[in-house]
Amino acid sequence: MSKGGDGHDVLMDLGRERPQVPVRARNMSPIVPRASIAGRALVAVVAIMTFLASITTGAVLLINASAAEWQSEVASEITIQVRPVAGRDLERDVTAVAAAAREHPGILDVRPYTKEESGKLLEPWLGSGLSLDDLPIPRMIVARAAPGTRLDLEGLRSRVTQLAPSTSVDDHRAWIDRMRSMTNATVFAGIGVLALVIIATIISVSFATRGAMAANRPIVEVLHFVGASDRYIANHFLRHFLRLGLRGGVIGCVAAMLMFGFSESIANWFSGTPVGDQFAALLGTFSLRPSGYLVLAGQTVLIAAVTAWASRRTLFATLDEID
Repeated sequence: MSKGGDGHDVLMDLGRERPQVPVRARNMSPIVPRASIAGRALVAVVAIMTFLASITTGAVLLINASAAEWQSEVASEITIQVRPVAGRDLERDVTAVAAAAREHPGILDVRPYTKEESGKLLEPWLGSGLSLDDLPIPRMIVARAAPGTRLDLEGLRSRVTQLAPSTSVDDHRAWIDRMRSMTNATVFAGIGVLALVIIATIISVSFATRGAMAANRPIVEVLHFVGASDRYIANHFLRHFLRLGLRGGVIGCVAAMLMFGFSESIANWFSGTPVGDQFAALLGTFSLRPSGYLVLAGQTVLIAAVTAWASRRTLFATLDEID
């Protein structure tokens, strides 16, 4: 070992085939190399996993928001159907039923459909251009209730059937129950995908930690045998993989946020087309609320924490093998 003058670092002799480097530089070098092929691969894996998790979470949030709007709109409407019966004046029955619905407590608006409007409701199934004059097409009446009001449906049914025996009242409760079941199934599917993403992340980090330990095993063994505690060594790996997890998580989360941010503009390009209309009916405006972006950011922090936790557990298991 040679000494330098004032203001110069002490040099450590690493052998004839290696140049002399300052001792302070050796002491400041990290145990785990910051830039490595395995580290970049892990960043890519975490970014992809975070992107998939963010897309899944965002889709679940969009579907839940749209389903809540659908249920709110449908729950506030009641459909009254008056079927034509021989010997009765259908127009008179429709007028009497609409008047009775307007007088029912809790109903704000009543709109009876004309014969032409009722016929147009059948066009998606029968097509256009058909003469429906000879068909017994029922007349529809849509009643809108005040938000949060519990209507006396039995009383309304009893009243309208007295006026027109062929009348039926539908509060869409069965449709709402099916929609709620579909929404719950979507949420469970999203949770399942997130669980698979977290499991895949844990497995990837575990293999990456073992690879880093194998590449730096001589250094870790020397530190271990000279008295360095497992916690000291683990903290270096923890900080290393936490940085990798945060870097990959931020990349994947930002990519997902940009996708959702531009999704509304992309949807406008396809507006008016059958595909665009179907997706708009399913997911609404395609745009996440501000709370949705906060959820994606929190999910990114969670994935980074899982990355660090998996690395720490794998490291302690490997250090136990060294003992």
